[in-house]
Amino acid sequence: MAALVLAGCGTTRDRDTAGGENLEKLYAEAKSDLAGGAWDRAIKTLERIDARATGTLLGQQALLDMAYAQWRSAERTTALATVDRFIKMHPSSPAFDYALYLRGLMNFSDGTGLLGRLSGQSVAERDQRASRDAWQSFNQLVTQYPSSRYAEDARLRMDYIVNALAEHEVSVARYYFRRGAYLAAANRARQAVTEFDRAPAAEEGLAIMADSYDRLGLNELRDGAQRVLRTNFPRSRFLASATQAPGSRPWWRIW
Repeated sequence: MAALVLAGCGTTRDRDTAGGENLEKLYAEAKSDLAGGAWDRAIKTLERIDARATGTLLGQQALLDMAYAQWRSAERTTALATVDRFIKMHPSSPAFDYALYLRGLMNFSDGTGLLGRLSGQSVAERDQRASRDAWQSFNQLVTQYPSSRYAEDARLRMDYIVNALAEHEVSVARYYFRRGAYLAAANRARQAVTEFDRAPAAEEGLAIMADSYDRLGLNELRDGAQRVLRTNFPRSRFLASATQAPGSRPWWRIW
C-alpha cells in the first residue's frame, strides 16, 4: 500500500465540498480501496480528488496515491507520467523525497514480473534504460535528501543497479567475443570497466579485454589489461596460469 506521506495535513480548502462531495470522505474511500487492492476504483476516486483539490496537500497526496495505484495495476507508463507531474508541480512538497523514491521503484521493477521470471531472463540481460532511469531517481533522492527515510533503501538499490548494468555490458562483450568480433568485445568490455570499475563484473571485463586484444595482436593493450587484472584481482578465477607468457593462449579461462 502507498505510504500516506501527507495524511493529517489537510487544509480548510481540503474540507470544502465540491459538487456535493466532501473531499475528506472521498479520500477515506480511496484509502480503503488502496488498502484492499481495489486499484481501479481507487484511481477513479483519486482522480476526482485531484481535479477538485489541485494545489492543496490533500491534492498532492491524492496525486501520489494515484501514481502508486496505477503502478500496482500494471499501468507503469501512466504511473510514471503521474509521478512526473507531481515532481514538476510540487518541487517544494514535503513528500518530494517519496515521489523520487516512487519513480525509482517504478523503473527499478520494470520487467521483473511474471514474464521475466518465466523466460529465465536475468536483470543484466534486459534493456537497461529503465535501470539507468531508476538510478538517476535514487541518486537525486540520496543527494537532495540524505536523511530521508527512503535514502537507505535507495542506496542499496543503486548498488544493485550498478552491478546489473556492469553485468549487462560484460554480457554483451562476451557475446561479441564468442562470435569472433574481438574489437567490439574489447570496446564493450572497456566501457564496462571504465564506467563500473568497482562492480564485480569488472573482473571478467578485464579478462575479455586482455584476450580480445591478444586475438587482435594488440600486445601493448593486452599487457595493460592483464596487468590491471592481476593487480586488482590477484586470485581471479580467470587467471589459469600466472607462469604462462602473455600471448600463449589460453593464459586464462574466460568461461
